[in-house]
Amino acid sequence: MSYDITVTTLIIGFKTLTLVLGGLITYLAYRAYRRTHSRSLGALAVGFGFVTLGTFLAGVVDQLLDAGFQTGLLIESALIAVGFLIIVYSLYTTRP
Repeated sequence: MSYDITVTTLIIGFKTLTLVLGGLITYLAYRAYRRTHSRSLGALAVGFGFVTLGTFLAGVVDQLLDAGFQTGLLIESALIAVGFLIIVYSLYTTRP
């Protein structure tokens, strides 16, 4: 019983840390975009926003909505994949 509580607590802790750090990266990329008006930095901010949103929504679906671990994992995986796709685009775009 205590093992489940410890694992759940650790998962919530790491998800929270990921949310905070992802939000900070997204914010800093957005600030850089606002300063430079670079499309690639704007896309980078959006990409990290999707990755962070995926992590957040997975936790909400699993813990608060009680929709289950697999549903949360599906949502997280989909949003992270979209976020990484946007990040790849941001690294290859050549428009100012």
